[in-house]
Amino acid sequence: MELINPAEVQRMIDTLKNQDLYIHLEMTTGAYAAHYDSSKHPAANFITNALIRYEHGSISGNGPYRVGLKMSHGWVYTEGLTHFEQSDTERLIMAGHDSQGKLVVALQLSREPF
Repeated sequence: MELINPAEVQRMIDTLKNQDLYIHLEMTTGAYAAHYDSSKHPAANFITNALIRYEHGSISGNGPYRVGLKMSHGWVYTEGLTHFEQSDTERLIMAGHDSQGKLVVALQLSREPF
């Protein structure tokens, strides 16, 4: 994965709009964080291979970045993105990593299931 190039990510967001897409979205503060430090509040969410279709999408921020996807009946919003997979031209794969390189958030869009 490479550091996010906002112009390239925006190009991919625009390329994928108005299509049925599979989404993978996850966020974690460390499911086992409380085992190592009881002051940490563990939290996580995960959705994969749900179908969405968005009519408008954008990336914003100066890094970490946020992506919003406007659907006909709601929004998908992800904040904290730092990296993307530039070599994959059929899917948009983005992730946010903390200062230790651990995954914090991921947003992935594809025409095919993950």
